[in-house]
Amino acid sequence: MKIIDELDLRGKRTFIRVDYNVPLDESRKITDDSRIQGSLPTLRYAIEHGARVVLASHLGRPKGKADPKYSLAPAAARLAEILGKKVPLAGDCIGPAASSAVASLDDGDVVLLENLRFHPEEEKNDPEFCKKLAALADVYVNDAFGTAHRAHASTAGIAALVREKAAGFLMRDEIQHLGGLLKGAVRPFVAILGGAKVSDKITVIDNLLPRIDALLIGGAMAYTFLRAKGVAVGGSRVEADKVDVAAQAIADAEKRGVRLLLPSDHVIADKPEASAASRTCGLEIPDGWLGVDIGPESRKQFAAAIAGAKTVLWNGPMGIFEIDAFAAGTMAIAEAMAASQAQTVVGGGDSVAAVVRAGVAEKMTHVSTGGGASLEFLEGKTLPGIEALG
Repeated sequence: MKIIDELDLRGKRTFIRVDYNVPLDESRKITDDSRIQGSLPTLRYAIEHGARVVLASHLGRPKGKADPKYSLAPAAARLAEILGKKVPLAGDCIGPAASSAVASLDDGDVVLLENLRFHPEEEKNDPEFCKKLAALADVYVNDAFGTAHRAHASTAGIAALVREKAAGFLMRDEIQHLGGLLKGAVRPFVAILGGAKVSDKITVIDNLLPRIDALLIGGAMAYTFLRAKGVAVGGSRVEADKVDVAAQAIADAEKRGVRLLLPSDHVIADKPEASAASRTCGLEIPDGWLGVDIGPESRKQFAAAIAGAKTVLWNGPMGIFEIDAFAAGTMAIAEAMAASQAQTVVGGGDSVAAVVRAGVAEKMTHVSTGGGASLEFLEGKTLPGIEALG
Protein backbone atom coordinates (compact mmCIF):
# COMPACT_ATOMS: atom_id res chain seq x y z
CA MET A 1 0.00 0.00 0.00
CA LYS A 2 1.39 3.38 -1.02
CA ILE A 3 1.16 6.56 1.06
CA ILE A 4 0.29 9.94 -0.48
CA ASP A 5 3.86 11.22 -0.21
CA GLU A 6 4.96 8.47 -2.62
CA LEU A 7 2.86 9.92 -5.46
CA ASP A 8 3.50 12.74 -7.92
CA LEU A 9 0.51 15.01 -7.39
CA ARG A 10 1.42 18.19 -9.29
CA GLY A 11 -1.31 19.22 -11.68
CA LYS A 12 -3.27 16.04 -11.03
CA ARG A 13 -6.90 15.83 -9.96
CA THR A 14 -6.40 14.23 -6.56
CA PHE A 15 -9.63 12.71 -5.27
CA ILE A 16 -9.34 12.45 -1.48
CA ARG A 17 -11.99 10.54 0.45
CA VAL A 18 -12.22 12.30 3.82
CA ASP A 19 -14.53 11.79 6.78
CA TYR A 20 -16.35 15.08 7.30
CA ASN A 21 -19.31 13.41 9.01
CA VAL A 22 -19.17 16.09 11.68
CA PRO A 23 -21.74 16.72 14.44
CA LEU A 24 -24.01 19.72 13.87
CA ASP A 25 -26.27 21.60 16.26
CA GLU A 26 -29.83 22.67 15.46
CA SER A 27 -28.60 25.76 13.61
CA ARG A 28 -26.25 23.55 11.54
CA LYS A 29 -23.10 24.82 13.19
CA ILE A 30 -20.29 22.32 13.67
CA THR A 31 -19.92 21.38 17.34
CA ASP A 32 -16.72 19.34 16.95
CA ASP A 33 -14.37 19.83 13.98
CA SER A 34 -11.83 17.16 14.97
CA ARG A 35 -12.55 15.10 11.85
CA ILE A 36 -11.76 18.11 9.67
CA GLN A 37 -8.64 18.82 11.72
CA GLY A 38 -7.58 15.19 11.29
CA SER A 39 -7.57 15.54 7.50
CA LEU A 40 -5.29 18.60 7.47
CA PRO A 41 -1.86 16.91 7.21
CA THR A 42 -2.92 15.03 4.07
CA LEU A 43 -4.76 18.01 2.65
CA ARG A 44 -1.93 20.46 3.25
CA TYR A 45 0.58 18.07 1.73
CA ALA A 46 -1.56 17.77 -1.41
CA ILE A 47 -1.99 21.56 -1.69
CA GLU A 48 1.73 22.25 -1.16
CA HIS A 49 2.62 19.71 -3.86
CA GLY A 50 0.39 21.29 -6.48
CA ALA A 51 -2.49 18.83 -6.47
CA ARG A 52 -5.91 19.85 -7.71
CA VAL A 53 -7.73 18.62 -4.65
CA VAL A 54 -11.18 17.05 -4.94
CA LEU A 55 -12.60 16.21 -1.50
CA ALA A 56 -15.47 13.77 -1.04
CA SER A 57 -17.37 12.76 2.10
CA HIS A 58 -20.72 11.73 3.47
CA LEU A 59 -22.64 13.44 6.26
CA GLY A 60 -25.37 11.77 8.27
CA ARG A 61 -27.93 9.41 6.81
CA PRO A 62 -29.88 11.20 4.07
CA LYS A 63 -31.14 7.83 2.76
CA GLY A 64 -30.06 8.34 -0.83
CA LYS A 65 -31.86 11.65 -1.36
CA ALA A 66 -30.62 15.24 -1.52
CA ASP A 67 -31.55 16.92 1.76
CA PRO A 68 -30.31 20.43 2.73
CA LYS A 69 -30.15 19.25 6.34
CA TYR A 70 -27.24 16.99 5.36
CA SER A 71 -25.40 19.36 3.05
CA LEU A 72 -21.63 19.57 3.51
CA ALA A 73 -21.79 23.38 3.31
CA PRO A 74 -20.81 23.81 7.01
CA ALA A 75 -17.75 21.60 6.46
CA ALA A 76 -16.71 23.57 3.37
CA ALA A 77 -17.04 26.85 5.30
CA ARG A 78 -15.05 25.55 8.28
CA LEU A 79 -12.31 24.12 6.09
CA ALA A 80 -12.00 27.42 4.19
CA GLU A 81 -11.68 29.22 7.52
CA ILE A 82 -8.91 26.86 8.69
CA LEU A 83 -6.97 26.91 5.42
CA GLY A 84 -7.43 30.63 4.79
CA LYS A 85 -8.45 29.96 1.19
CA LYS A 86 -11.60 29.35 -0.80
CA VAL A 87 -13.17 25.90 -0.59
CA PRO A 88 -16.20 25.96 -2.90
CA LEU A 89 -18.89 23.32 -2.44
CA ALA A 90 -19.86 21.65 -5.70
CA GLY A 91 -23.61 21.24 -6.13
CA ASP A 92 -23.27 17.47 -6.49
CA CYS A 93 -20.63 14.73 -6.29
CA ILE A 94 -21.22 13.54 -9.88
CA GLY A 95 -22.63 15.00 -13.09
CA PRO A 96 -22.19 18.47 -14.63
CA ALA A 97 -22.01 20.34 -11.30
CA ALA A 98 -19.14 18.18 -10.09
CA SER A 99 -17.36 18.05 -13.46
CA SER A 100 -17.37 21.80 -13.96
CA ALA A 101 -16.21 22.46 -10.37
CA VAL A 102 -13.29 20.06 -10.80
CA ALA A 103 -12.43 21.39 -14.28
CA SER A 104 -12.09 24.93 -12.85
CA LEU A 105 -9.37 23.91 -10.37
CA ASP A 106 -5.81 25.19 -10.66
CA ASP A 107 -2.81 23.61 -8.96
CA GLY A 108 -3.20 23.90 -5.18
CA ASP A 109 -6.95 24.60 -5.36
CA VAL A 110 -9.55 22.68 -3.35
CA VAL A 111 -13.18 21.80 -3.98
CA LEU A 112 -15.50 19.80 -1.74
CA LEU A 113 -18.11 17.66 -3.48
CA GLU A 114 -21.63 17.56 -2.06
CA ASN A 115 -22.68 14.66 0.16
CA LEU A 116 -21.95 11.30 -1.47
CA ARG A 117 -24.93 9.70 0.25
CA PHE A 118 -27.37 11.94 -1.59
CA HIS A 119 -27.12 9.08 -4.10
CA PRO A 120 -28.21 5.57 -3.03
CA GLU A 121 -25.58 4.15 -5.39
CA GLU A 122 -22.80 5.27 -3.00
CA GLU A 123 -23.68 2.78 -0.26
CA LYS A 124 -24.52 0.09 -2.84
CA ASN A 125 -21.04 0.44 -4.41
CA ASP A 126 -22.80 0.70 -7.76
CA PRO A 127 -20.36 0.16 -10.68
CA GLU A 128 -21.73 3.02 -12.80
CA PHE A 129 -21.60 5.42 -9.87
CA CYS A 130 -18.01 4.33 -9.22
CA LYS A 131 -17.15 5.19 -12.84
CA LYS A 132 -18.68 8.66 -12.46
CA LEU A 133 -16.60 9.33 -9.34
CA ALA A 134 -13.45 7.94 -10.98
CA ALA A 135 -13.98 10.28 -13.95
CA LEU A 136 -13.13 13.16 -11.58
CA ALA A 137 -9.79 11.64 -10.54
CA ASP A 138 -6.26 11.14 -11.80
CA VAL A 139 -5.18 10.02 -8.33
CA TYR A 140 -7.24 8.44 -5.51
CA VAL A 141 -6.37 8.87 -1.84
CA ASN A 142 -8.37 7.39 1.04
CA ASP A 143 -7.93 9.23 4.32
CA ALA A 144 -11.29 8.28 5.84
CA PHE A 145 -10.46 5.50 8.29
CA GLY A 146 -13.83 5.94 9.98
CA THR A 147 -15.53 4.54 6.87
CA ALA A 148 -12.86 2.00 5.91
CA HIS A 149 -15.08 -0.86 7.13
CA ARG A 150 -17.69 0.03 4.49
CA ALA A 151 -17.45 -1.31 0.92
CA HIS A 152 -18.97 1.81 -0.61
CA ALA A 153 -18.30 3.40 -4.00
CA SER A 154 -16.06 6.14 -2.60
CA THR A 155 -14.15 3.85 -0.20
CA ALA A 156 -13.71 0.71 -2.30
CA GLY A 157 -15.20 0.70 -5.80
CA ILE A 158 -13.47 3.82 -7.11
CA ALA A 159 -10.02 2.52 -6.10
CA ALA A 160 -10.15 -0.23 -8.72
CA LEU A 161 -10.76 2.34 -11.46
CA VAL A 162 -8.02 4.87 -10.71
CA ARG A 163 -4.48 3.84 -11.66
CA GLU A 164 -2.67 5.74 -8.92
CA LYS A 165 -3.93 5.27 -5.37
CA ALA A 166 -2.64 5.68 -1.86
CA ALA A 167 -3.54 6.09 1.79
CA GLY A 168 -3.53 9.51 3.41
CA PHE A 169 -1.51 10.26 6.52
CA LEU A 170 -4.48 9.77 8.86
CA MET A 171 -5.22 6.35 7.37
CA ARG A 172 -1.53 5.46 7.64
CA ASP A 173 -1.39 6.48 11.31
CA GLU A 174 -4.51 4.47 12.17
CA ILE A 175 -3.13 1.34 10.52
CA GLN A 176 0.26 1.75 12.18
CA HIS A 177 -1.05 2.33 15.70
CA LEU A 178 -3.95 -0.14 15.72
CA GLY A 179 -1.96 -2.68 13.69
CA GLY A 180 0.92 -2.36 16.13
CA LEU A 181 -1.35 -3.49 18.96
CA LEU A 182 -2.11 -6.70 17.12
CA LYS A 183 1.37 -7.42 15.80
CA GLY A 184 3.47 -7.16 18.93
CA ALA A 185 2.70 -4.43 21.43
CA VAL A 186 5.21 -3.77 24.22
CA ARG A 187 4.17 -5.78 27.30
CA PRO A 188 2.57 -5.57 29.78
CA PHE A 189 -0.35 -4.80 27.48
CA VAL A 190 -3.61 -3.77 29.21
CA ALA A 191 -6.91 -3.58 27.31
CA ILE A 192 -9.88 -1.67 28.75
CA LEU A 193 -13.28 -2.39 27.23
CA GLY A 194 -16.57 -0.76 28.16
CA GLY A 195 -19.84 0.23 26.58
CA ALA A 196 -23.25 -1.36 26.54
CA LYS A 197 -23.01 -4.75 24.86
CA VAL A 198 -20.87 -7.86 25.15
CA SER A 199 -22.09 -8.70 21.65
CA ASP A 200 -20.33 -5.60 20.28
CA LYS A 201 -17.00 -6.50 21.85
CA ILE A 202 -16.76 -10.29 22.18
CA THR A 203 -14.88 -10.75 18.88
CA VAL A 204 -12.44 -8.04 19.96
CA ILE A 205 -11.95 -9.87 23.28
CA ASP A 206 -11.33 -13.16 21.48
CA ASN A 207 -8.74 -11.52 19.20
CA LEU A 208 -7.00 -9.65 22.02
CA LEU A 209 -6.77 -12.41 24.65
CA PRO A 210 -3.68 -14.08 23.10
CA ARG A 211 -1.97 -10.67 22.97
CA ILE A 212 -2.71 -8.98 26.31
CA ASP A 213 -1.70 -9.35 29.96
CA ALA A 214 -4.80 -7.81 31.58
CA LEU A 215 -8.38 -7.11 30.54
CA LEU A 216 -10.41 -4.47 32.39
CA ILE A 217 -14.15 -4.51 31.75
CA GLY A 218 -16.59 -1.75 32.69
CA GLY A 219 -19.79 -0.24 31.38
CA ALA A 220 -23.05 -2.14 31.04
CA MET A 221 -21.24 -5.11 29.47
CA ALA A 222 -19.59 -5.74 32.86
CA TYR A 223 -22.96 -6.80 34.32
CA THR A 224 -23.28 -9.64 31.81
CA PHE A 225 -19.82 -10.81 32.93
CA LEU A 226 -20.75 -10.45 36.61
CA ARG A 227 -23.96 -12.40 36.05
CA ALA A 228 -21.83 -15.14 34.43
CA LYS A 229 -19.83 -15.30 37.70
CA GLY A 230 -23.03 -15.61 39.74
CA VAL A 231 -22.92 -12.06 41.13
CA ALA A 232 -26.24 -10.28 41.81
CA VAL A 233 -26.56 -7.26 39.49
CA GLY A 234 -30.05 -6.01 40.43
CA GLY A 235 -31.80 -4.35 37.53
CA SER A 236 -28.58 -3.65 35.60
CA ARG A 237 -28.56 -4.17 31.87
CA VAL A 238 -27.64 -7.78 31.07
CA GLU A 239 -27.56 -9.55 27.70
CA ALA A 240 -29.15 -12.76 28.86
CA ASP A 241 -28.27 -14.60 25.65
CA LYS A 242 -24.60 -13.64 26.05
CA VAL A 243 -24.03 -14.86 29.64
CA ASP A 244 -22.57 -18.13 28.34
CA VAL A 245 -20.34 -16.19 25.94
CA ALA A 246 -19.08 -14.05 28.84
CA ALA A 247 -18.46 -17.20 30.92
CA GLN A 248 -16.39 -18.65 28.07
CA ALA A 249 -14.34 -15.43 27.82
CA ILE A 250 -13.70 -15.58 31.59
CA ALA A 251 -12.52 -19.20 31.24
CA ASP A 252 -10.34 -18.34 28.22
CA ALA A 253 -8.70 -15.44 30.09
CA GLU A 254 -7.93 -17.72 33.04
CA LYS A 255 -6.53 -20.41 30.74
CA ARG A 256 -4.23 -17.89 29.05
CA GLY A 257 -3.10 -16.31 32.30
CA VAL A 258 -4.72 -12.99 31.43
CA ARG A 259 -5.73 -11.01 34.51
CA LEU A 260 -9.44 -10.14 34.22
CA LEU A 261 -10.64 -7.18 36.27
CA LEU A 262 -14.37 -6.62 36.68
CA PRO A 263 -15.89 -3.86 38.85
CA SER A 264 -15.71 -4.68 42.56
CA ASP A 265 -18.03 -1.80 43.48
CA HIS A 266 -20.50 0.37 41.63
CA VAL A 267 -22.36 3.63 41.42
CA ILE A 268 -25.99 2.54 41.32
CA ALA A 269 -29.21 4.42 40.55
CA ASP A 270 -32.93 3.72 40.61
CA LYS A 271 -33.19 4.72 36.93
CA PRO A 272 -30.71 5.60 34.14
CA GLU A 273 -31.49 9.32 34.24
CA ALA A 274 -29.88 12.49 35.57
CA SER A 275 -32.74 12.96 38.04
CA ALA A 276 -32.22 9.50 39.56
CA ALA A 277 -31.41 8.76 43.19
CA SER A 278 -27.92 7.26 43.29
CA ARG A 279 -25.37 5.85 45.71
CA THR A 280 -22.31 3.63 45.87
CA CYS A 281 -22.51 -0.07 46.72
CA GLY A 282 -20.14 -3.05 46.92
CA LEU A 283 -19.87 -6.00 44.56
CA GLU A 284 -23.52 -7.11 44.70
CA ILE A 285 -26.22 -4.75 43.43
CA PRO A 286 -29.56 -4.90 45.28
CA ASP A 287 -32.90 -5.40 43.55
CA GLY A 288 -34.50 -2.20 42.32
CA TRP A 289 -31.12 -0.62 41.49
CA LEU A 290 -28.95 -0.70 38.42
CA GLY A 291 -25.24 -0.12 37.87
CA VAL A 292 -24.48 3.16 36.08
CA ASP A 293 -20.71 3.53 36.69
CA ILE A 294 -17.77 1.75 38.28
CA GLY A 295 -17.26 2.65 41.95
CA PRO A 296 -14.30 4.35 43.66
CA GLU A 297 -12.48 1.12 44.57
CA SER A 298 -12.80 -0.15 41.00
CA ARG A 299 -11.41 3.15 39.72
CA LYS A 300 -8.34 2.70 41.95
CA GLN A 301 -7.85 -0.90 40.84
CA PHE A 302 -8.20 -0.03 37.15
CA ALA A 303 -5.85 2.97 37.52
CA ALA A 304 -3.25 0.77 39.21
CA ALA A 305 -3.39 -1.72 36.34
CA ILE A 306 -2.95 1.12 33.84
CA ALA A 307 0.00 2.53 35.81
CA GLY A 308 1.81 -0.80 35.52
CA ALA A 309 1.34 -1.14 31.76
CA LYS A 310 3.64 -0.39 28.82
CA THR A 311 0.76 -0.44 26.31
CA VAL A 312 -2.87 0.50 26.99
CA LEU A 313 -5.86 0.21 24.64
CA TRP A 314 -9.21 1.70 25.63
CA ASN A 315 -12.53 1.31 23.86
CA GLY A 316 -15.84 2.07 25.56
CA PRO A 317 -16.99 4.11 28.59
CA MET A 318 -17.23 2.77 32.14
CA GLY A 319 -20.79 3.96 32.68
CA ILE A 320 -23.45 6.38 31.47
CA PHE A 321 -20.80 9.07 31.20
CA GLU A 322 -22.98 11.53 29.28
CA ILE A 323 -24.73 12.10 32.63
CA ASP A 324 -22.28 14.01 34.85
CA ALA A 325 -23.24 12.14 38.03
CA PHE A 326 -22.28 8.85 36.35
CA ALA A 327 -19.10 10.01 34.57
CA ALA A 328 -16.47 9.67 37.32
CA GLY A 329 -15.34 6.17 36.30
CA THR A 330 -14.89 7.06 32.65
CA MET A 331 -13.04 10.26 33.56
CA ALA A 332 -10.81 8.28 35.95
CA ILE A 333 -9.74 5.99 33.08
CA ALA A 334 -8.97 9.00 30.87
CA GLU A 335 -6.91 10.63 33.63
CA ALA A 336 -5.05 7.40 34.48
CA MET A 337 -4.10 6.95 30.84
CA ALA A 338 -2.97 10.58 30.60
CA ALA A 339 -0.72 10.06 33.62
CA SER A 340 0.71 6.82 32.24
CA GLN A 341 4.13 6.50 30.60
CA ALA A 342 2.72 3.74 28.37
CA GLN A 343 1.80 3.85 24.72
CA THR A 344 -1.87 4.80 24.95
CA VAL A 345 -4.38 4.15 22.18
CA VAL A 346 -8.02 5.24 22.40
CA GLY A 347 -10.15 3.21 20.04
CA GLY A 348 -12.86 5.48 18.75
CA GLY A 349 -16.46 6.27 19.64
CA ASP A 350 -17.45 7.38 23.14
CA SER A 351 -13.91 6.87 24.47
CA VAL A 352 -12.71 9.68 22.19
CA ALA A 353 -15.48 11.95 23.47
CA ALA A 354 -14.38 11.08 27.01
CA VAL A 355 -10.70 12.00 26.54
CA VAL A 356 -11.72 15.21 24.77
CA ARG A 357 -14.12 16.04 27.59
CA ALA A 358 -11.40 15.29 30.17
CA GLY A 359 -9.03 17.60 28.28
CA VAL A 360 -6.39 14.89 27.88
CA ALA A 361 -6.72 13.89 24.21
CA GLU A 362 -3.35 15.43 23.37
CA LYS A 363 -1.66 13.29 26.04
CA MET A 364 -2.65 10.07 24.28
CA THR A 365 -0.27 8.38 21.86
CA HIS A 366 -3.09 7.88 19.38
CA VAL A 367 -6.78 8.74 19.36
CA SER A 368 -8.58 6.79 16.66
CA THR A 369 -11.05 8.52 14.36
CA GLY A 370 -12.96 5.32 13.67
CA GLY A 371 -15.70 3.87 15.89
CA GLY A 372 -16.97 0.81 14.05
CA ALA A 373 -13.85 0.74 11.87
CA SER A 374 -11.58 0.60 14.93
CA LEU A 375 -13.57 -2.27 16.41
CA GLU A 376 -13.56 -4.29 13.21
CA PHE A 377 -9.82 -3.69 12.78
CA LEU A 378 -9.19 -4.88 16.34
CA GLU A 379 -11.35 -7.94 15.64
CA GLY A 380 -8.77 -8.83 13.00
CA LYS A 381 -11.10 -8.25 10.06
CA THR A 382 -9.90 -7.03 6.69
CA LEU A 383 -11.43 -3.60 6.05
CA PRO A 384 -12.62 -3.03 2.45
CA GLY A 385 -11.33 0.57 2.36
CA ILE A 386 -7.82 -0.58 3.29
CA GLU A 387 -7.86 -3.69 1.11
CA ALA A 388 -8.81 -1.55 -1.91
CA LEU A 389 -5.54 0.40 -1.58
CA GLY A 390 -3.36 -2.71 -1.81
